[in-house]
Amino acid sequence: MSQPIRVGIVGTGFAAKLRAETFNADDRTELIGVAGHTPEKTSDFGNTHQTQVFPAWQDLVGCDRVDLVVISTLNAHHGAIARAALDAHKHVVVEYPLSLHAPEGEALLALARQQNRLLHVEHIELLGGVHQAFIQALPQVGTPFYARYSTVTPQHPAPRKWTYHTQLFGFPLAGALSRLHRLIHGFGAVETVSCQHRYWHESESFYTGCMSKAQLQFKSGLLADVVYAKGETVWTAERKLEVQGDRGSLVFDGDAGRLVNAEGDCAIAVGSRRGLFAQDTAAVIDHLVTGAPLYVTPAQSVYTLKVANAAQRSTSTGRAEPVDP
Repeated sequence: MSQPIRVGIVGTGFAAKLRAETFNADDRTELIGVAGHTPEKTSDFGNTHQTQVFPAWQDLVGCDRVDLVVISTLNAHHGAIARAALDAHKHVVVEYPLSLHAPEGEALLALARQQNRLLHVEHIELLGGVHQAFIQALPQVGTPFYARYSTVTPQHPAPRKWTYHTQLFGFPLAGALSRLHRLIHGFGAVETVSCQHRYWHESESFYTGCMSKAQLQFKSGLLADVVYAKGETVWTAERKLEVQGDRGSLVFDGDAGRLVNAEGDCAIAVGSRRGLFAQDTAAVIDHLVTGAPLYVTPAQSVYTLKVANAAQRSTSTGRAEPVDP
């Protein structure tokens, strides 16, 4: 990889801001430009981070001066932008999900291999203190047989933005893919998924609240419940991960962890959630410059997308749906 790595960012939100700061602070990279969804925000982003503003993402992707395209925009656009970037022989970093549909995700994996370009799907939940503590403590519960992961976010009023749009955000367990990916990283392959889901609609496209509840039957025999809810129709916030095993249990409530077993109830040290986008960005730069391995593969992310798609099918069929290998 020639130096510096010349970077273009599609998106102007929180993740894009943190990545721009990291690229500008690293002498191995040069931030070439940004393309956004809203002209005013894109102009402000360009001024803040001292980079060129492109009128559309197609112009940024087609720019000969860009080596790496970072996709931090609406979920529904991820797949098309990633395909265009790979077709243009660019390396690609994309916030999860790579796509809202697993077949498109698999096609993008194949295209990246064909073009011999990096395709990295961000999964910073794996880098966070809760997940690291969960993985390290998991052997202490013996053989796990049940898990529950719940993230409930009240918002009053619900914002009228793309994260509350049925098409732009996607089916909630695909748009919020990390809710499934954390468990799959810990417990392996899934046999079947059953799911119930409900929207509370403001209009045909926008909703004020949603709730998805999925039950995953893992090939190991473990059973897991996943709850994802947000908006005006929920009132009590929760971010909780529980695991039951034959020799103990783990409970992570917010950023606090506990191990409960025959010896008692003890606290588990949990690291910070701060700086994870910078950590992910630095890992990508290290990989491109030195070949250092990344912490997650795009194939792992696409497998989780298959589980999310099976959950979505289950909401229509009313039965447990198998997960393609």
